Amino acid sequence: MFRDKTHVPRRNSGIRRLLVLAAWLVALMAAPLPALGAATPPENAAPAGAVYVIPVKMAVQGGLAAFIDRALTEAEEAGAALAILDVDTPGGRLDYADQIASRIRAAKVPTVAFVSGKAASAGAYIALNAGGIAMAPGSSIGAAMMVNQLGEPVEDVKNLSFWRSQMSAAAELNGRNPAIAVAMVDPDTVLEMPEIGRTKERGQILTLTFDEALKVGYSDATARSIEEVMAWKGLAGQRVVELAPTFAERAAQWLTSPGVATLLLILGIAGIGIELLVPGFGVPGIVGLAAFALYFLGHYIAGIAGMESMIFFVAGIILLLLEMFIPSFGILGLLGTAGLVYGIVSAAQDTGNAAQSLGIAALVGLAVIAVTAYIFRKRGVWNRFILNEALTTEKGFVPHESSREALVGKEGVAKSPLRPAGVAMIEGQRVDVVSRGEFVEPGRPVRVVAVDGTRVVVEEIKSS
Repeated sequence: MFRDKTHVPRRNSGIRRLLVLAAWLVALMAAPLPALGAATPPENAAPAGAVYVIPVKMAVQGGLAAFIDRALTEAEEAGAALAILDVDTPGGRLDYADQIASRIRAAKVPTVAFVSGKAASAGAYIALNAGGIAMAPGSSIGAAMMVNQLGEPVEDVKNLSFWRSQMSAAAELNGRNPAIAVAMVDPDTVLEMPEIGRTKERGQILTLTFDEALKVGYSDATARSIEEVMAWKGLAGQRVVELAPTFAERAAQWLTSPGVATLLLILGIAGIGIELLVPGFGVPGIVGLAAFALYFLGHYIAGIAGMESMIFFVAGIILLLLEMFIPSFGILGLLGTAGLVYGIVSAAQDTGNAAQSLGIAALVGLAVIAVTAYIFRKRGVWNRFILNEALTTEKGFVPHESSREALVGKEGVAKSPLRPAGVAMIEGQRVDVVSRGEFVEPGRPVRVVAVDGTRVVVEEIKSS
């Protein structure tokens, strides 16, 4: 039997494309990225004693953490007199907020949080970890209740207790009332605040206006601008260096957000799966590997993913490709799947959230693969294992069962003793037959009386 060779080059070309793209992905991640988070060149650095302004005006994600780390490093290397965090954020991921807060506490320059808009949720935690807080008229701070990705309150007692303790410790860092920080987190807390004539009731989450925060000690000064913050700290007239996130840091901020990261995983899983099962297109494989590349690149720029995550991921792809050509009883497939899962999960800051995103992406991706495979089922890889040739009489094939049915009523001669099985010659053909139990001697005439599947039943023709 000759194999149809028209499919082989197309199949191999698809695999080669995947291997080439995988190698390109490794090379991309292994290459140095000096321009992605490069510090200000020494010749352009501000003189010692400058005030560095660091905007915190985006959701708290990996890109913001990478930017603040770089900005504080520049301020430290330049010997800045003060680093002002210009805060106006709705909050975000608590794990990244904790990473940012740790970096602020470890800063080698004085820090001040200037709440120019709102410091909500994780933003309040960041502000409390700064050396001082100044708030602009109309600004607010608080509303730090834990919520999930759908915006619903988290009822996990363990995580809630941990977040309460974190907020309380941040407040105590600069001598602020920790009970107020807890009231910003826990809706079950009841708190009397005679300084502002308010009572935080059960079921509410505390948010303080700029005036209320000043009265209860959660703000140290009221300032309308960066210049007023500098005057408050005795640095009026100092040179101001305003920093801004680079394009790569903004891209990392977007790529590491939960929704985009999950979408990239969906495109990656669906693209690779479609390319493997329905080869010859090329586009799904390119889209899949590009999506995975953006996923890892975003986490790499954000300082979360390391090369070990990329190595496990690429090794997983290679093992899955080998599983299609080397019989391993599923061992290579299991190892490849484990490598993919570990590479994706280990690249994220929170492995629990990453595993959840991967689970959602796998379900959606598999559904897309199933629909695509059904639509293009006639060119799928499984067609290599299916015999599509129809054994019809038009092509010269004679159905075996129908030819036996035609023997009913035919007469012949027993060629061997029938005890009760034997051989008879019927119309010039040797046929395996069986009698109805009686013994028939060789040479005796017989007649076919029934055909039951493969059994041809005969009886001896008695002479009159």
